[in-house]
Amino acid sequence: QLQLAESGGGLVQPGGSLRLSCVASGSTLDPYRIGWFRQAPGKEREGVSCISRSGRTTNYADSVKGRFTISRDNAKATMYLQMNSLKPEDTAVYYCAAGPHISTVQTMCLMPSLFTSWGRGTQVTVSS
Repeated sequence: QLQLAESGGGLVQPGGSLRLSCVASGSTLDPYRIGWFRQAPGKEREGVSCISRSGRTTNYADSVKGRFTISRDNAKATMYLQMNSLKPEDTAVYYCAAGPHISTVQTMCLMPSLFTSWGRGTQVTVSS
C-alpha cells in the first residue's frame, strides 16, 4: 500500500523560499498522478499544484503561478514543491497526494477526492 510522508515545512519570512519533499514507500510513484494540496484554518483543502505521471504536464492554482514549481523523481519515489516569494496567505498545512490516472491533471487538482493516498501534512507558516 502506498504511503506518503512530507517534509520541509517551517517558518519563513515573506519573500522567502521553502522546498517541500514527499517520499513514497510501499510502492513506486510511477503509476500515479501526484499533487500538492493545502488547507488553512477555517478553509477547505485546495489544490496547489498537480503533475502527470511523466512529469510533462503540470497544473497550478492561479494564486501560486510563477512562484511555485512542482516536480517528481520517479526513480527516487519522491515529489517536490519549490515555493518562492512566499506570502502570508500561503500559510497552511501542505499535503502531498497520489491518485490513479482517471482524469486530466487540471481536473484532478480541483477534486481532492480523486486522490487515494495522502501524507499527514507539513505546516508552512509565512510571517515576519
